[in-house]
Amino acid sequence: MRLILLGAPGAGKGTQAEIISEKYNIPTISTGNIIRAALKNGTEMGLKAKSYIDAGELVPDEVVIGIIKERLAEPDCMGGFILDGFPRTIPQAEALDNMGITIDCALSIEVADSEIVKRMSGRRVCEKCGASYHTEFKKPEVDGVCNLCEGKLVIRKDDEPETVLNRLNVYHEQTEPLKSYYENQNKLLIVQGQQELKETTALVLKALSEI
Repeated sequence: MRLILLGAPGAGKGTQAEIISEKYNIPTISTGNIIRAALKNGTEMGLKAKSYIDAGELVPDEVVIGIIKERLAEPDCMGGFILDGFPRTIPQAEALDNMGITIDCALSIEVADSEIVKRMSGRRVCEKCGASYHTEFKKPEVDGVCNLCEGKLVIRKDDEPETVLNRLNVYHEQTEPLKSYYENQNKLLIVQGQQELKETTALVLKALSEI
């Protein structure tokens, strides 16, 4: 199975990627991870990426695609893979197609913006040990205090409502059009994200079993 995972930040893609990866025994390809690996291993595309990073510039699409193509050529991808975080735009999806990388389906996990803001802005992290909590779904025993080390619980910059809304706006503008792109190829699957993780997982696995 060759799968692209779509969904707004906070929709739970990462968790579902782990579950799908384990069930189907296929690797999850995260753009950030493979760029770091390419830099570390000094591959041809990794060295190209390094030249842009060292100059403080964004790595261009053609280099990112090249790194992904290198990664997908590795033996563990022969039976399939999950792309999480790429493509992010229509040009990236077109470049993927032009590279001859065939995708079986694009799975979009749908969660309302208001729910995502509630999920993410309610997160709290211990500034001492990094343990995570939620103001609604995983409350600490003492408000604002870590159960494990009694450290102070703080909200990360990425989880502040304004930051979350900005990230959602970027998703809707740049990435959401991919749904139409893959729908036109008859490759789009949509799953409505549920309140309970196990319920979303059940819907995801059911949808994939019907491909």
